[in-house]
Amino acid sequence: MSLLAFAVSLLLGILGIVIAAHVRGVPADLRLAYQYIAAPITAIVGAIVMVLSIALEIRHYRQSKALAKIERMS
Repeated sequence: MSLLAFAVSLLLGILGIVIAAHVRGVPADLRLAYQYIAAPITAIVGAIVMVLSIALEIRHYRQSKALAKIERMS
Protein backbone atom coordinates (compact mmCIF):
# COMPACT_ATOMS: atom_id res chain seq x y z
CA MET A 1 0.00 0.00 0.00
CA SER A 2 2.84 2.36 0.83
CA LEU A 3 4.52 1.65 -2.49
CA LEU A 4 1.30 2.38 -4.36
CA ALA A 5 0.82 5.62 -2.41
CA PHE A 6 4.41 6.60 -3.19
CA ALA A 7 4.01 5.92 -6.90
CA VAL A 8 0.72 7.79 -7.22
CA SER A 9 1.83 10.77 -5.13
CA LEU A 10 5.12 11.00 -7.05
CA LEU A 11 3.29 10.93 -10.38
CA LEU A 12 0.81 13.59 -9.27
CA GLY A 13 3.60 15.65 -7.73
CA ILE A 14 5.64 15.57 -10.92
CA LEU A 15 2.62 16.51 -13.02
CA GLY A 16 1.74 19.35 -10.65
CA ILE A 17 5.27 20.73 -10.60
CA VAL A 18 5.61 20.51 -14.39
CA ILE A 19 2.29 22.31 -14.87
CA ALA A 20 3.15 24.98 -12.28
CA ALA A 21 6.60 25.52 -13.83
CA HIS A 22 5.07 25.81 -17.29
CA VAL A 23 2.52 28.37 -16.09
CA ARG A 24 5.19 30.42 -14.29
CA GLY A 25 7.68 30.08 -17.15
CA VAL A 26 10.48 28.69 -14.98
CA PRO A 27 12.38 25.41 -15.22
CA ALA A 28 10.80 22.52 -13.30
CA ASP A 29 12.75 21.23 -10.28
CA LEU A 30 11.43 17.69 -10.00
CA ARG A 31 13.36 17.01 -6.78
CA LEU A 32 10.60 18.93 -5.03
CA ALA A 33 8.06 16.30 -6.07
CA TYR A 34 9.97 13.68 -4.10
CA GLN A 35 11.06 15.80 -1.13
CA TYR A 36 7.90 17.72 -0.37
CA ILE A 37 5.11 15.64 -1.87
CA ALA A 38 5.81 11.92 -2.34
CA ALA A 39 7.94 11.17 0.74
CA PRO A 40 5.63 12.83 3.32
CA ILE A 41 2.48 11.32 1.79
CA THR A 42 4.12 7.87 1.77
CA ALA A 43 5.11 8.23 5.42
CA ILE A 44 1.57 9.24 6.40
CA VAL A 45 -0.05 6.43 4.39
CA GLY A 46 2.46 3.92 5.75
CA ALA A 47 1.68 4.93 9.34
CA ILE A 48 -2.07 4.70 8.73
CA VAL A 49 -1.75 1.28 7.09
CA MET A 50 0.41 0.02 9.94
CA VAL A 51 -2.10 1.16 12.59
CA LEU A 52 -4.99 -0.39 10.68
CA SER A 53 -3.08 -3.66 10.23
CA ILE A 54 -2.33 -3.84 13.93
CA ALA A 55 -5.97 -3.14 14.78
CA LEU A 56 -7.16 -5.88 12.41
CA GLU A 57 -4.65 -8.38 13.78
CA ILE A 58 -5.73 -7.64 17.35
CA ARG A 59 -9.36 -8.07 16.33
CA HIS A 60 -8.57 -11.37 14.61
CA TYR A 61 -6.61 -12.60 17.65
CA ARG A 62 -9.43 -11.76 20.05
CA GLN A 63 -12.03 -13.34 17.78
CA SER A 64 -10.08 -16.58 17.41
CA LYS A 65 -9.46 -16.63 21.16
CA ALA A 66 -13.20 -16.25 21.86
CA LEU A 67 -14.10 -18.93 19.32
CA ALA A 68 -11.59 -21.33 20.86
CA LYS A 69 -13.11 -20.70 24.29
CA ILE A 70 -16.62 -21.39 22.94
CA GLU A 71 -15.37 -24.57 21.29
CA ARG A 72 -13.79 -25.81 24.52
CA MET A 73 -17.08 -25.19 26.38
CA SER A 74 -19.02 -27.38 23.96
